[in-house]
Amino acid sequence: MSNYRRARIPGASYFFTVNLRDRWSDLLVREIDLLRATVRATQQRHPFHIDAWVVLPEHMHCLWTLPQGDADFARRWKVIKFAFARRLPRGESLTASQSKRGERGIWQRRYWEHLIRDEQDYQRHFDYIHFNPLKHGYVQRLADWPYSSFHRAVAMGVYPQDWCGAALTEPGGFGE
Repeated sequence: MSNYRRARIPGASYFFTVNLRDRWSDLLVREIDLLRATVRATQQRHPFHIDAWVVLPEHMHCLWTLPQGDADFARRWKVIKFAFARRLPRGESLTASQSKRGERGIWQRRYWEHLIRDEQDYQRHFDYIHFNPLKHGYVQRLADWPYSSFHRAVAMGVYPQDWCGAALTEPGGFGE
């Protein structure tokens, strides 16, 4: 078993990638209203600021800033994942381990977390999140993907409406 160490800095910003167990599923966009409600409810109980978020059919990327004195992003993900899965009808296949633990087979157990180091790192991840629907070929224009904070960033003047257009390379030059 791996011994993962997570960087926990109170009040810091973090980039996350969270995947469904079934990487061919469209569950996250199909159940987008449930996901949004779950995130809002979690924010009310365990506040955090959403800097950027994109939801794709089977995974999502987000950038959060936690409150001063708080580094417990793991609790927030546990609440989001549990509450989302609990409200879905059962029917997914389960491993023996998941059955034994009473888990659902919705989410990959782990997620990718990255502590944002500086403004450049923040901007690269912010751009990466918003570029993702284009990267995966879901749209030709980012403005056409409805499950993204890109629209909020455009409204705030961070990006022009046609940012990246149908670009062939991703901003920041790093992969997933």
